[in-house]
Amino acid sequence: MALSREQIAMRVAQELRDGYYVNLGIGIPTLVANYIPEGMQVMLQSENGLLGMGPFPTEDEVDADLINAGKQTVTTIAGAAFFSSAESFAMIRGGHVDLTVLGAFEVDVNGSIASWMVPGKLVKGMGGAMDLVAGAQNIVVTMQHTDKAGNSKLLPACTLPLTGVSCIRKVVTDLAVVEIRDGSFHLLERAPGVSVEEIQAKTAGTMIVPAHVPEMRV
Repeated sequence: MALSREQIAMRVAQELRDGYYVNLGIGIPTLVANYIPEGMQVMLQSENGLLGMGPFPTEDEVDADLINAGKQTVTTIAGAAFFSSAESFAMIRGGHVDLTVLGAFEVDVNGSIASWMVPGKLVKGMGGAMDLVAGAQNIVVTMQHTDKAGNSKLLPACTLPLTGVSCIRKVVTDLAVVEIRDGSFHLLERAPGVSVEEIQAKTAGTMIVPAHVPEMRV
């Protein structure tokens, strides 16, 4: 069956490595903060000027003045630092973020991403995404495999205005983990109980499928 938002975040957390500096985008990516492996030291960075975010607060921990870039209340870990948005973007543009996790409307076989605008709809806008896709060492996208109408979001070419070109390496959806290289989606893992055939049917872009596709560990 398809993964929940929380399970997608749990799978993305497996991409973290000890010592990483990580930026989490709005939506599913923010949930990754709750699933950092025990004993792993990861510093979460936010565009609005925070380094050292912790898990989402419980009701008695909420501080309305302590928010992430998506205006959600957050917690901090020992050693957290606060600074200006200008300094935060200097970190991003200077290539000091090891991993960025972003949501997306579309991703294509060349690793291009559309994540900020749907014509005719009111969305929050670009935010820091364009800087993040240009400056991060590694970018993972999290999203549903299809839109609400059942149309694939993994495409031969993005149809919406682009956030970045040829910058995405890996996509984690509710159905699969996919690596992007050589102009194709390469199927790495499938959600528990989801068939390769279903994933192929819901992927519009070219997909390379190995002989054996293991199930995700979530």
